[in-house]
Amino acid sequence: MSTAAQFRRPTPLHSVSVAGAVVRGDGRVLVIRRADNGRWELPGGVLEIDEAPEAGARREVLEETGIDVEVQQLTGVYKNMARGIIALVFRCTPVGGSERTSAESAAVSWMAPDELASAMTEAYAVRLLDALGDDTPHVRIHDGRRLITPG
Repeated sequence: MSTAAQFRRPTPLHSVSVAGAVVRGDGRVLVIRRADNGRWELPGGVLEIDEAPEAGARREVLEETGIDVEVQQLTGVYKNMARGIIALVFRCTPVGGSERTSAESAAVSWMAPDELASAMTEAYAVRLLDALGDDTPHVRIHDGRRLITPG
């Protein structure tokens, strides 16, 4: 066995998800109460193998909320270090549809930005707050609930 082969590590597996930070004209943002764990989060899910990230965000928002969106821009990349999930979050504008729940969403709501911190865990609230901020995409890591400061 060659020296290079001895030191090869298996390729780590990651899941890629996409989410839409949907912002209405009045500044309220679209959120769902997940059916599986009861937590408030932005609508999103796993990116399909043959799907562009923007198309995936549009599909996930529509499937989970009934709201059709136009994707504006990438606002952040977030990695759940405990589960190996990388989430791409896009700021979106609603362009049609009407709110409805789905198999994945027990409730759909438009929240004011000041309601987010108390309704969501830190790791998910920051995604929406980042999307409402400047136009610079953020890169953050978390443990599923709280942000982790790189050390």
